[in-house]
Amino acid sequence: METEPTVNTSFSHAFRFTQADVEAFAQVTGDNNPLHLDSDFAAATPFKRPIIHGMLGASVFTKVLGTEFPGFGSVYLKQTIEFMRPMFVDLDYEAVFTIISINPDKHTAEISTEIFDVLTRKLTTRGVATLMHREKF
Repeated sequence: METEPTVNTSFSHAFRFTQADVEAFAQVTGDNNPLHLDSDFAAATPFKRPIIHGMLGASVFTKVLGTEFPGFGSVYLKQTIEFMRPMFVDLDYEAVFTIISINPDKHTAEISTEIFDVLTRKLTTRGVATLMHREKF
């Protein structure tokens, strides 16, 4: 962030996950639920194909907040998350971050965190992050 952040300042980040990302996430976390890894199993679910782990999708929040908006020096204090729709591999998504409030005395901000399917514009994941950043807030 080059300029001083204010309420309603927004930032967006385009991304996608591959099946290799899903497999790596399953390996790291131990969450080997076949809903994420087995297309035959997933075909018998309401989703009809494997879905991305919800927390893998939401991991884009920590990537962006820690490295881009507001960036290095951010300390994650809290994150709420609602999984609204499934996410799938090899689809384009957009994460949108909007500052809701800033508390300059505590150097904290609440930031809306949302993920949209780029093709349908449907909301897949939403929440609110609380961050501390001594230089930005």
